[in-house]
Amino acid sequence: MGFARTCSVALVGVEGVVVEVQADLEPGVAAFTLVGLPDKSLVESRDRVRAAVVNSGGEWPQKKLTVGLSPASVPKGGSGFDLAVACAVLGAAERVDPREIADLMMIGELGLDGRVRPVRGVLPAVLAASEAGYRQVVVPEQTAAEAALVPGVSVLGVRSLRQLIAVLTDEPVPEEEEPQELGRPDPMLAGLTVPGAGMGTGVAAVPGAGAGRPDLAEVAGQRAARTALEVAAAGGHHLFLNGPPGAGKTMLAERLPGLLPPLTQQEALEVTAVHSVAGVLPPGQPLVETPPYCAPHHSATMAALVGGGNGLPRPGAVSLAHRGLLFLDEAPEFSGKALDALRQPLESGHVVVARSAGMMRMPARFLLILAANPCPCGRHGLVGDVCECSPATVRRYQARLSGPLLDRVDLRVRVEAVSRTELTGARAGAESSASVAARVREARERSAARLHGTPWRLNSEVPGHELRTRWQPSPGALREAERDMERGLLTARGLDRVLRVAWTVADLAGHDRPMAPDIAQALQLRTGINRGVPVAAGEC
Repeated sequence: MGFARTCSVALVGVEGVVVEVQADLEPGVAAFTLVGLPDKSLVESRDRVRAAVVNSGGEWPQKKLTVGLSPASVPKGGSGFDLAVACAVLGAAERVDPREIADLMMIGELGLDGRVRPVRGVLPAVLAASEAGYRQVVVPEQTAAEAALVPGVSVLGVRSLRQLIAVLTDEPVPEEEEPQELGRPDPMLAGLTVPGAGMGTGVAAVPGAGAGRPDLAEVAGQRAARTALEVAAAGGHHLFLNGPPGAGKTMLAERLPGLLPPLTQQEALEVTAVHSVAGVLPPGQPLVETPPYCAPHHSATMAALVGGGNGLPRPGAVSLAHRGLLFLDEAPEFSGKALDALRQPLESGHVVVARSAGMMRMPARFLLILAANPCPCGRHGLVGDVCECSPATVRRYQARLSGPLLDRVDLRVRVEAVSRTELTGARAGAESSASVAARVREARERSAARLHGTPWRLNSEVPGHELRTRWQPSPGALREAERDMERGLLTARGLDRVLRVAWTVADLAGHDRPMAPDIAQALQLRTGINRGVPVAAGEC
């Protein structure tokens, strides 16, 4: 009787669970039994592993073989267990020393010819292994760079099962031929991405850094909206842009990523883990270093926005936009239930999705941008233009964005139609994204210094109680906001959000704490009522 064990990782959402892969050989009729709540793709690993072992020069044991995946109570799926199953079988058959594989973490799919194919979710799997105390992992060569992002872990990237057997038995490592022809895509990378995943969610819809990235200097006019973009970027505040078609709402939203600073190392690991699991991590880019931008179409379902799917839930748009931006263009055209499902992650920074196969908690700390027309025809409220919509139609259209959802949006800006003079006139003095991003970076440094030692990193994350007791504005500065609350223009949540925005305005202006003009600026950006304060970018 032979026995061997090694380890792999089962992913539940973006969190990994260490799984012990055990192989037991007993005398009897040759059979291969796989136990431990495997799904269909994992059950099929029996045939893949057998063919891979034989085609790698090994001998398949002609005994009763049982492979167990522990803990048996955790659902397991995917083809990433193939490599661990094969090595456990070879260890039980004494082709390799069972002691050599007992403390190894193995992740990878096997082809019938023995090649090791990459799988999604390597980064969160290696993170889980590191947290469990494992210091050596074996992964496909194509994902070795992704696994190496985890500090303190030794990574071995292999191309084939033959190479891994040679390493474990101290034999010469064979060279594997590169089957890829010059100029053709590598077929081995096909497993890393879900077909259409990026297109369906709108991830990375905006060009990355470089000459082709949209610049704020290209925007004509829109002084109030430009200020709102700067405040949103500096404090992480949600933004609602309302205005007629063609006024520049989408153009403004696409330029907001250029105002955000690069991700920190910890944030980059969080974002990369989500994108790796979802299958939208571009091959050859092991680490996402810039804030993601996700712009799903308005036909997106609730599951597409918050996560879901058959079996174990998959990350949705709110998780793919983690530490970045979620832009909902034509927001009233989205399903009302889908929009209201955003309320919980907007408050908590994560989303919990429960399905029959299990429950999953995914990160969802994103900056929300909503864009909407004032009515179905888009001409309501325009001077000199005739709106074709009845008052009841306008009310129904605007009511598609529920009050509780809008109450969670800090900034609400009316984007007016651009005049001919603004559109055709010279814009030599228009600020570029680089100059605005510099002010945003300085404001974030001020807030980071103030929030040092707390669990919050942006003004938008600080609870209202802390702002009212620990970080109070100047005496008398809240008088106008309190009057608005008494008149019903602000809710208690709205007052807290005005305080958060006021702190961001103060950080941009270099004030030690919010003063009356900063509070007035925050009220104007939330209610849309002119408070007699400047609205141009850089004048906060």
